[in-house]
Amino acid sequence: MGGIVFTVEELTRTHISQFKTALFSAVIIAGLTAQTFLGPYLYLGYPEVNNLSSWIFFAVVVVAIVAGVSGSVMGKIILRILKWKSSFGSRPKHIAYIIVCALILVSLAVFVNAKALGSGKHIMNDILFTHDKYLPWYVPLLRIGGSILSFTTGAAGGIFAPALAAGSSIGSVFAGLFQLSEANSNLLILAGMVGLLTGVTRTPFTSAILVLEMTDRHSVIFHLMLAGMVAGLASYLVDKHSFYDRLKMQYKKKLTGNTDPGDIEEEVLDKKEKLITE
Repeated sequence: MGGIVFTVEELTRTHISQFKTALFSAVIIAGLTAQTFLGPYLYLGYPEVNNLSSWIFFAVVVVAIVAGVSGSVMGKIILRILKWKSSFGSRPKHIAYIIVCALILVSLAVFVNAKALGSGKHIMNDILFTHDKYLPWYVPLLRIGGSILSFTTGAAGGIFAPALAAGSSIGSVFAGLFQLSEANSNLLILAGMVGLLTGVTRTPFTSAILVLEMTDRHSVIFHLMLAGMVAGLASYLVDKHSFYDRLKMQYKKKLTGNTDPGDIEEEVLDKKEKLITE
């Protein structure tokens, strides 16, 4: 379902009428094939989210705003670094950048907190399924900074899993700030995951569905949908377009060799936004 919703949210921004049936069929067949050979896929398990407080919606909104803005800012920083790196004229500069990023990441892990390393699944498992719900305030900064350093080096790792981990750490920090119960804390952690992923991708329903599929907690679907929508609105204040839209234009710049793509990029994206609105 997450794959289908992501397809819809991403490609309905352009004209897909000629190939939408084939595309949706491919996603469904891929999902059925994976489930047939590998069995059901539950990435995180079943966190406790029963007996929630009636006012928890307000905390979800706060976490969604912070996570959405953080995701959008993270994307902008990554794009600026990639644009700066494109000016490197020699291979030694790229190698030096990778070495510096590696040294920074290792230093953060050794001298600050080892949670700066890895995909972040261990963090999500720890805070969702143990009594140690509250992370230090600096862990979200480590997770976001680590994702920026890793992605800009060109290392495999992507954005989805690191974004979920960073978002979960934001939810954990706010759960500690509010001194919430276990169930309420888990909900904020899930809301943070949805919010930060939405800030990066601008696909709120995909983010909510993915987290639901990873945890099988359909009882909080309205909370997570709210987190996705609020995060989407908040991230819009930072940048009108998603990280993937901006990244696509940077790749097009490299392929076409435009000397000054900034104005062209803004013009194309603004035209697309106008078409979507109409």
